[in-house]
Amino acid sequence: MLTKRIIPCLDVRDKKVTKGVKFQNNVVLGDAVALASKYYEDGCDELVFYDITASAERRPIDIEMVREVARAIHIPFAVGGGISNLEDMSRVLLAGAEKISVNSLAVLNPGIIAEGSRAFGAQCIVLGMDPVRVEDPARFPSGYEITIRGFRERTGMDALEWARRAEGLGAGEIVVNSVDADGTRSGYEIRLTRLIAENVRIPVVASGGAGNPGHLAAAFREGKADAAIIAGMIHTGEYTISAIKKELSAAGIPIRRKW
Repeated sequence: MLTKRIIPCLDVRDKKVTKGVKFQNNVVLGDAVALASKYYEDGCDELVFYDITASAERRPIDIEMVREVARAIHIPFAVGGGISNLEDMSRVLLAGAEKISVNSLAVLNPGIIAEGSRAFGAQCIVLGMDPVRVEDPARFPSGYEITIRGFRERTGMDALEWARRAEGLGAGEIVVNSVDADGTRSGYEIRLTRLIAENVRIPVVASGGAGNPGHLAAAFREGKADAAIIAGMIHTGEYTISAIKKELSAAGIPIRRKW
C-alpha cells in the first residue's frame, strides 16, 4: 500500500512565513528557510512554498530563497507564485525544486500545463486550485467554483470540470485547497476532496482546514486524498510532524516513519 504524504505549507512573503484565515489577516511566523529545515528534520515527506505576493506584485519568484531551501533540505519540495512561463519553471527547477505549482496562471493560460508537462514531465507540474462553495447547481454541478488571485476573483469555472481538464492537459498532481476551510483548523472539505479524488487518476492533495491529526486521517480515509497539506497546526507549535505521524500510524494510516 502506498504511504500517505504529510506536506507542510509555507506561505512566504519577503522570506518570512505568514499565515492567515481564508487568505486574509496574515501574520508573520518566522524565517522560511529555518522553518523548512525544522520540518525536514522532524520528518515531513515534502514541502510546498507559495510566494504569496509575487503574482500580485507582478514580479518573479524569489529564486535565491528557492536555492537556500534546496541547500537546507533533502526532500522534494514544490514552489508556486510568480511563475509566468516555461523559463520561470526552468529557473525554479534548476534552483533545486522538484515541482512547480500553478494556480491562477493555469486558469488564465491553461496551455502552460501542457507546455510544462511536455518540457519537464507531468510529475513536475502541480495544479493548485482554490474552490469556494456555491449554491448554483445549474452553473456549478460540483457545488464549487474556482477562484484565483488569492480568492480575489471568481472565474465561473466548475471545480470538477477544471480538475478533469487539467489532468487531460498533463498535470501530474492536484492540490485541492478549500477557500471555505482555509486557516479555520476545523477540518478539510472532505466532500470536495473526495469528489476530485474519485474523478481523476492522478494524486490529489487535501489542503485547507487541518487542525488535528484526526482531520488528516479523515482526509485520507473519507476524502481519499493521497497527501495532506498542513500549516497552522504545526506553525503554532501545538503539533509536531513526528507526533502527527505517530497518531496516524496508531490509527492504521500508512505513513513513512522516521522514528
